[in-house]
Amino acid sequence: MHELSIVMGIIDIARKEIEKANLRKAETIEMDIGTLSGIEFEALDFAWNMAVTGTVLENAERKINIIQAKAKCVSCGHIFNTKSVFDQCPKCNDFFTEIIAGKELKVKAITAI
Repeated sequence: MHELSIVMGIIDIARKEIEKANLRKAETIEMDIGTLSGIEFEALDFAWNMAVTGTVLENAERKINIIQAKAKCVSCGHIFNTKSVFDQCPKCNDFFTEIIAGKELKVKAITAI
């Protein structure tokens, strides 16, 4: 379960930013997570509940923005929603596509006191 190491990284980011601002704990944390990021949301929830105890994120409200994966066809330029890196273009049926959104995994904002 790599979600635990991801949560530990998020805790570290929050701790550093809160310390830098001379604050004590987070009130909210907002994250962008793409549908092709490789994150299993149930595993993330489980790891989160386990890992944040006793940290700056213990009582923080967590907001997750799910970013729908989009691809652009290299051949015809059509942009479309995708569920896999292997989906073909629905316009020209070419398999040469570039993922342009949906791989995100980032802390977007932290509010703290």
